[in-house]
Amino acid sequence: MKKYILLLSAFVIVLTSCGGSMSGQMAQQAKVDDSLIRVYLKANPQIKAVKDPSGLYYQIIKPGTGVAPTEGSTVTVNYTCSLMGGQLYDKGSNFSRPLSSLVKAWQIAVPHLKPGGNMVLYVPSHLAYGAGGAGPIPENAVLTFDIDLVKVQ
Repeated sequence: MKKYILLLSAFVIVLTSCGGSMSGQMAQQAKVDDSLIRVYLKANPQIKAVKDPSGLYYQIIKPGTGVAPTEGSTVTVNYTCSLMGGQLYDKGSNFSRPLSSLVKAWQIAVPHLKPGGNMVLYVPSHLAYGAGGAGPIPENAVLTFDIDLVKVQ
């Protein structure tokens, strides 16, 4: 599996170093990200993620009960964030924010959960921190989030 990720990482570097329009580069990066996620999921057949039309892949481990959040909700979660299949970058416990202020991947996926639920997201870079990255998260990073929805307000 490491061989596939290294090969695709080299492919990403080559593609991102090529010139072109910004929208063309974003479209190309989205294809690269999707390839990385598909290779990872194929190498881990126990993962039963579904693909959202946005390009986000997610797996609901436990749906939870009660009322699902909406865009206007404030959510409280426990979470981890890592490079897909790799290095842990961030984690939070009882992290509470308006859903609308979080990365697009969370805005798309978290409404599929109810309190007490858990899901794993496989996130293409354009639905997370994109070409700019964020702090220690590198540019164009494909991320994995493990999210436990604690509370919805």
